[in-house]
Amino acid sequence: MRFGLAQINPTVGDIKGNVEKIKKAIDELKKKSPDIIVFPEMVLTGYPLKDLLLRKDFLSSVKEASEQIEEYAKERKVAVVLGLPVLGDGNLRNMAYIFYEGYFKGYSKRTLSQDFDEDRYFVEGNKALLLVEGNEEKLGITIGSEIFNEDVIKNYANFGVSGIINISAFPFVADEYELKRAYIACLAKKYNIWIISINLVGGQDEFVFQGASFVVNPYGEIVHELESFEEELSVVDIDTSANPVLRPSIDREEVHVEVIVINTKRKKKKYHPQRKVNEDRETLILKALKLALKDYVKKNDFEKVVVGLSGGIDSSVVASIAALALGKDNVVGVLMPSMYTSKESNEDALLLAKNLGIKTYTVPITDVFENYKKALKNVFGKSREDVTEENIQARIRGNYLMAISNKFGHLVVTTGNKSEAATGYATLYGDMAGGFALLIDLYKTDVYNIARKINEVFGKEVIPERVFVKPPSAELKPGQKDQDKLPPYEELDKILKLFIEKHCPPEKIEEEGFDKKIVEYVIRLVKTSEYKRVQSAIGPKISSRSFSADWHMPVTNKFIV
Repeated sequence: MRFGLAQINPTVGDIKGNVEKIKKAIDELKKKSPDIIVFPEMVLTGYPLKDLLLRKDFLSSVKEASEQIEEYAKERKVAVVLGLPVLGDGNLRNMAYIFYEGYFKGYSKRTLSQDFDEDRYFVEGNKALLLVEGNEEKLGITIGSEIFNEDVIKNYANFGVSGIINISAFPFVADEYELKRAYIACLAKKYNIWIISINLVGGQDEFVFQGASFVVNPYGEIVHELESFEEELSVVDIDTSANPVLRPSIDREEVHVEVIVINTKRKKKKYHPQRKVNEDRETLILKALKLALKDYVKKNDFEKVVVGLSGGIDSSVVASIAALALGKDNVVGVLMPSMYTSKESNEDALLLAKNLGIKTYTVPITDVFENYKKALKNVFGKSREDVTEENIQARIRGNYLMAISNKFGHLVVTTGNKSEAATGYATLYGDMAGGFALLIDLYKTDVYNIARKINEVFGKEVIPERVFVKPPSAELKPGQKDQDKLPPYEELDKILKLFIEKHCPPEKIEEEGFDKKIVEYVIRLVKTSEYKRVQSAIGPKISSRSFSADWHMPVTNKFIV
């Protein structure tokens, strides 16, 4: 049986554009005579849709678009599987539809995803299963996280399927990708079935979808996979008619079965694409950040971005990724030195910009800062200078960047990382000001690792070596270092990961060898900085628990952790 795999990048709400992209993919794949073309979950609308799903006019447009695809598949004489939201009987469902020769069958998702609050919008699917039957083949269809629900797989195995098609929209999580694939491979081997997993690709607000669609044979071997973070159309031939091992005996759940029959033909030429080379963690993260930024910029109709360049590691990484994602001509760097900015920082920022080939402006803040202090002199009286004056400097810089954004229509990309966001080591309406927080889910130690990967990708030292070795500093007062207020980042990030991603209480973190006072201090910083995070720009999810997508803590909160 020949499968056309359509790993495409839809745009949320652009139903007309998505339909044209689907049609184009069908036409391209049709040249290789597939029996069935498979698209990802929610491909017709993009995903996640959030409260667009509450609008009847939106759902009506989706229905009209699905009818266009149905007619198009009929004209092209090919079976097409794709995902979309469907309103029926007063209930909204996340569905997989298969269109073939003017007929269609639908299957609704039975295991709703927590990633997108699906139970807020959708009802769970009923007990019906959808089978696709060819001349000698029988396939089941699942949606998204259902592939991890072994009960669903068991039921299909009981009906004698030789393979399962899984259409999905799995958001990227750096340390879960291989685990998910390994689990799916184990299921394929256990139940002696092929699994064809086709995943969405693209950036959408807080999420970035990896693609990396793949095919697993009944031995649990990945025999074909598509690129990560790129659109790709591929054709693969699979012999689903004869699986090599007997299936385990399983009790059959009483369910209704929908069946659609398609005609399959023997092909003279066989397509057996090679497996891709595995990529390391930093490469995948860098690709995820590039695609997240590119799609956020393009899909929101921006052309250029503006980045504040401090000569530090964070702004160096953001500017470099922007150049990789958008091209050097679409990145503007702004140096905003003060009386506390070191000569080395200016040199490093200018050298970075030269290495990247991006345009820069230098707009000093010293005179404006002095005018701020003069204007507030009668209010502040004889109060000593403290963090207030530090934050004024950051807010002047934020104002500069937003003024450039307003004047030229550039998107301000903020440069703060997850370690800073977690502990509140950032200035509200200052360095937090902007439209997209590219590093918001990347700890400081990971930022350094990605910076090394960036130089490797460029094949030269784009980010100067001195940026890696000098102590991190906000340079808002003489001799300031990040570690004046924070533990060393190697220690801080480990504590934060345990608390934020592993949900560990303080005593459990202390058992890992950390000092009690430092643990209590770090957790107190996390708690008291909540009001800042809820006002932060969104950014792409990289970890299992990001502040933009997964962290939902009350600002007013007296629980003592």
